This record gives sequence, structure tokens and C-alpha cells, in this order.
Amino acid sequence: MTEAQDNAAPPREATRYSWYVLSVLVVVYILNFIDRQIISILALEIKADLNLTDSDMGFLGGAAFAVFYALFGIPLGRLADNWSRVKLLSIGLALWSTMTALSGFARSQVTLTLARMGVGVGEATASPTAYSLISDYFPKRQRATALAIYSSGLYLGGGVSLLIGAKISQVWNAAYPDGGPMGLVGWHAAFLAVGIPGVLVALWVSTLREPVRGAMDGTISHSSPRPFAEFFADLSTIVPPFTLIGAARRGVAALTINVAVAAGLCTFAWIMIQLTGNLPQWSAVALGYYAVFSWASVLRQKDPATFRLIWGTPAFICTTLGYSMVSLTAYGLAFWSAPYAEQVLKLPKDQLAFWLGANGAVSGFLGVIIGGRVADMLRAKNPAGRIILILFGVIAPALPIWIGYTTPNPALFYVMNFLAGLFAAAALGAAAATTQDLVLPRMRGTATASFFLGTTLVGLCFGPYMVGQVSDLAGTMVNGKLVGDLRTGILSLIAVAPPAVALLLYAYKTVPQAEATLVERAGESA
Repeated sequence: MTEAQDNAAPPREATRYSWYVLSVLVVVYILNFIDRQIISILALEIKADLNLTDSDMGFLGGAAFAVFYALFGIPLGRLADNWSRVKLLSIGLALWSTMTALSGFARSQVTLTLARMGVGVGEATASPTAYSLISDYFPKRQRATALAIYSSGLYLGGGVSLLIGAKISQVWNAAYPDGGPMGLVGWHAAFLAVGIPGVLVALWVSTLREPVRGAMDGTISHSSPRPFAEFFADLSTIVPPFTLIGAARRGVAALTINVAVAAGLCTFAWIMIQLTGNLPQWSAVALGYYAVFSWASVLRQKDPATFRLIWGTPAFICTTLGYSMVSLTAYGLAFWSAPYAEQVLKLPKDQLAFWLGANGAVSGFLGVIIGGRVADMLRAKNPAGRIILILFGVIAPALPIWIGYTTPNPALFYVMNFLAGLFAAAALGAAAATTQDLVLPRMRGTATASFFLGTTLVGLCFGPYMVGQVSDLAGTMVNGKLVGDLRTGILSLIAVAPPAVALLLYAYKTVPQAEATLVERAGESA
């Protein structure tokens, strides 16, 4: 459907039930980020208990979760396009809640890593289903606002996770100073306490109604008659060694390229392991990027229209990568701000959990809601207007980060954290809505999964780890143990701004034309 046709169509409005569904999805996203981010406030306890380094903790807070979240988001995003989104979200919520609870029984980095992987797989159902549902419950002119409201759960959940994690850990350790039943300590109890309730919420989610796909845009889309056959086919395209079998079926040239890419990524991972000594991080990165390449190659053959509108559209790629730099900074701060306050500023855990938790919740909520509204207003005046807000989210946090993480004043530290979070959060609704507008309705789940490949395989995968690795490199040995320099690690996040600005300036120039030629480039009817 062209812009002129869209404007001529009868107006379609969100209903009261649309807002009810949105409120339920916000609750789900709050749980999503509680389970994902609670490890931050528990980081120093886990680090001491399991004898880990800052880069090890960066891996657990980032790539251990992010790679599996991103990879399973691909086939699950496609399943969201072809099957009941409500059922898929209910199952995913039950899975990630169970795996969070199982994190409470971890006794080593390996077992905690496996549990975090499971959380990543379950949470991969959340945003593809939610984005697609929201796009079918809200018209285009309200979409950035609705997606921004949904995204507020990210910040509310992240903030609440600090409060809950700190409180449960302190109460448990006070009651059981030598370890409780089954030898569980405070951080174990915190994982158990936040994981179990999610299973009950999954039952509530299952009562939502499935909307007609594409009706809000006047372009009814039909699901696949064989959703699970396609899901397992997609799954086989990202799991080695099945990726090699799939490449061989496409011909000798495809197999040769696939093997060459795998070899190149393995070589890169080996070099980085030698430089950093971190085997899990770089093995996960190589696996993730190889799997994405393999999947994209299959998508190009099986669904060329979707491939063209996502991977073949520079505007989509640059918007996603540009915003991924925002998310890299945001995830790095979200994970390390609490350990920094506790270790460097020597603030009491209960105090910093309250202030950082409230800071994160309020700044994120306000930033994403205000940002969504401003993005929609800018979009009404300029087809590329939303990109301006993403640029703001890249540039504006730099000064608050510098001031906040160089001052010894706790009050100024909290204020600067608030501003950095507020400015970064403003970009999310704009980026999400832009990517949704660059694809056809039937492709929205896949587009969402692709968008989150950037925010996870770039942002979450490297944000916490980058801070931890730089901290270890800049740290010193004290009594035979490495003590990292978290201040230098966090300040290194500012370095991602220049490449992000370059990507987004290119997106600003190309988004209007890409959206105007959507149907023509897809080569199919809207």
C-alpha cells in the first residue's frame, strides 16, 4: 500500500481492548527485564562466590544471554508471523521464568551460563510477538507511542530488579549467614523469587485475543498453513552442523561461502581469545554471527521479498546498527552502574538499589514515552523525522556519563545516571517504529527479530562485556587477585558515539525513499 492509499483509507482506531492488551504486554516486559537484569545487583556476590573476573561477569550479563536470545529470536520471529502470537508468548514466558528460577541452583560459571542461555531462548519470544500484536492493535499514527509504552517495561523491570534483588539477597543472607536450605545463599534466593511468579502470569497472557493480522493497515495477511514445519526448518538453518547441510543443498558456491565465513569467524574468535583470555565470550560471538549469516543466506533464497526489505535495505540496516550503539551504552550502564556504585563509590547496597532502581525506572519510562510521542510528531512533519530522535539518543548521554562516572559525589552520580538513561531511552520507540514501517505486515515478526539482532548481538553482547574487559585491562593485582577499574571501563562507552552518528546520518537520507518504494522493492502485493 502506498502512502497516498494509506492516507485515503478510512481511519482505523485503537480500542479499549487494544489498550488492555498493551497493559498486559507491559507487565510481561517488566518481568522480562526483571529476570534479565537482576544479575546486575547480584554481580559482586556472584563474582566473589564463583571466583570470577569483571569480564566473566560481563559475559554472564551479556553474551551468555544475548547470543541465544538473538538466535532463537530469528525462528521464533518467523513463528510469530505464522502461528498464534498469544500462545507463543505464553509458552515463552513460562520457559524463561522457569530458567530464571533454575539460576538459583547454579554452583559454577558453567551452570549459571546454561541457565542464562535458557532465559535467552524463552525471552526471544517476547518482542517479536509483542511488536506484531501491537502493530495489529494500533494504527500507524499511534504505533511509535504504543511501542514506546510497551518498551517502558524495559526500564521499569530493570529498575525494579535492583530493588528486589538487593532486598531478597540481604534478607536471605541475614537469616542464613552460613547458607540456607540446600546451601542456597542470597543471590540464589533472588533468582528463585523472581522466576516462579512468571509461570502464573503466563496463564493470564494466554487469555488474550489474537487479532487479525494486518487488519489495522487494511492489508490482511495470512499465516502459513504449516507454521511448525517452517519453524523447525528455520531452526535448522541456525544450528551447526545443519547449517552446512543446508548450504550444500543450495550448491557448491553456497557451501564454499558458508565454510569460508565459518573459518573466518573461528579465526577471529581464536585471535580474540588469545588477546583477552575469554573463551566463552568470543566462542559465543563467533557462533552467533555465523548462525545469523547462515540464516540470512537461507532467507535470501526462501523469502527474497523479506530479505530485500530487511537485509537488502541500507536504511533498515543503518537504523538498526545506529540504534544498537545506543543500546550498547544503555546495557553497559544498566549492568555496571550498581556494581560501580557499590565498589567504587562505596555506597550501601540497599541505598544504591533504591536510587539506581528508581532512577532507571523513572528516567527510562519518561524517556521512552516522551521519545515515542516526539518521534510520532517528527514523523508527521518529516518522513525521516524519527531518525533525529535516535541521533539525540546517541549524542546526548555522553556528557552525563562523563560527569557521573568521574565525580565522587553520590548525588551528582545519581542525577547524571538519570539524565543518561532519560536521553538514551528516548530513541527506542523511534528506532522500533522506523524498522516496522520499512517492511510489509506479514514480515513484522521477522523484522522485529532482525532489529533485536542488532540490539542484542551488538548492544547486549558487547555492552556489559566491553566495560568488564576494559576494566580488567586497566585494573591492578591486589593480594594476588585482579581488581578491575570500572570507572575506565564505563567511560569507554562514550567511544561508540562517532560510528553511530555516521550510520544514522546515512539512515536519515535513505529512510524516506526506502519507505516510499516498499511494495515495489518487495516485488509483491501489499
